[in-house]
Amino acid sequence: MAKVKITETVLRDAHQSLIATRMTTDEMLPIISEMDKIGYHSLEAWGGATFDSCLRFLNEDPWERLRKIRNAAKKTKLQMLFRGQNILGYKHYADDVVEYFVQKSIANGIDIIRIFDALNDVRNLQTAIRACKKEKGHVQATVCYTISPVHSIDSFVKLAKQLQDMGADSICIKDMAGLLTPYVAYDLVKAMKAAVKVPIQLHTHYTSGVASMTYLKAIEAGVDIVDTAISPMALGTSQPPTEPLVATLKGTKYDTGLDLAALNKIAEYFRPLREKYIASELLDPKVMGVDINTLLYQVPGGMLSNLVSQLKQQNKEDKFEEVLKEIPRVREDFGYPPLVTPTSQIVGTQAVLNVIAGERYKMVSKESKALVKGEYGKTPVPISEKIRKKIIGDEKPITCRPADLIKPELDKYREEIREFLEQDEDVLTYALFPQVAKKFFEFRRAQKYKIDGDMVDMENKVHPV
Repeated sequence: MAKVKITETVLRDAHQSLIATRMTTDEMLPIISEMDKIGYHSLEAWGGATFDSCLRFLNEDPWERLRKIRNAAKKTKLQMLFRGQNILGYKHYADDVVEYFVQKSIANGIDIIRIFDALNDVRNLQTAIRACKKEKGHVQATVCYTISPVHSIDSFVKLAKQLQDMGADSICIKDMAGLLTPYVAYDLVKAMKAAVKVPIQLHTHYTSGVASMTYLKAIEAGVDIVDTAISPMALGTSQPPTEPLVATLKGTKYDTGLDLAALNKIAEYFRPLREKYIASELLDPKVMGVDINTLLYQVPGGMLSNLVSQLKQQNKEDKFEEVLKEIPRVREDFGYPPLVTPTSQIVGTQAVLNVIAGERYKMVSKESKALVKGEYGKTPVPISEKIRKKIIGDEKPITCRPADLIKPELDKYREEIREFLEQDEDVLTYALFPQVAKKFFEFRRAQKYKIDGDMVDMENKVHPV
């Protein structure tokens, strides 16, 4: 057994999970050259919700963030999370947009692209995998882990084999809800290692409190790489902490080879930032605890907080337990989708609507209609005719790969945003988040004029001899 490798998530998933992805590029950059010396397998630094948050909340260009991180991390591979045909957005995009996004991600510094689909529908991964291979990137294809009567170790192993056949360079078991328990992890990794030749990486969250134990059993079963977060930004809805795992494996055949003193330097850098987030109330102590509801209802931590805020808005907080019981029923009706963006939001919102209306499917969200119609792809089991009829009436369901129905979009987007284009990548920013991108482009232009104007003023000033 080779030493276990570590992917550090502090630059992406850790702050996405704990503080709604609000860490700025300026807060990251001073420590990256130190992180680059650690010997991590990779730094997960981009993708997921970072792109949207950069634009929407931080007035930052996500592409510029990637270039700056790449510039500071000279040796360590950079990794991103990519939602298959959804890219980093919440709907399916045309193949030309997916291909161009992959091309530009790799050109700007990404080495490994972790590609997943919320329904585990491999048709939604095809274009992204092909594009990543073409650009000589590392394809990490993903098995979204979930629990249901139709999901089993055999079904996940079968999916992993399929992904390897499609060209995956490694496989990620993505346990977004923290549902994977230690002994199940052991059996799953053991079975997958026997079935595929490529390395296997495990990703989980600490939400349910079992994550570090899960990693230990997965390591004993032969997992190659695990995702951890440096301790000040670990635990709760984030990943297991890096340092305790490194200490646990030290001197064993699984030794990571990472230096605890060097890791402590990284932790010391992030500690004051953590205090700052607590003071600003961005980091809510509630997300740092163990939430056993995760295991009871198979609901990701982020989804639970969404439900609470939806019920608060309606003054129906007393209905929380009822909604929790309704979620598994809606999920069953919708063909047992894994609960990850965007399916977790769709199922959760529909459960809230069902409970508030006092009648199931009296009110139906447009996203629920789209899921039932097949716009997101194929659900793990077919949706019953009765439910389909109730939700989309006589509309014809989609049975092909959803993106086959989307015409090329890049040229249209280029035309729409022509006056704002300053770099090739801007068209992709606009394609994914049109309104948010436009606002950001206007802000960027205003900043530029301000700087240019100041420069002109300086030049016009009379200099004393």
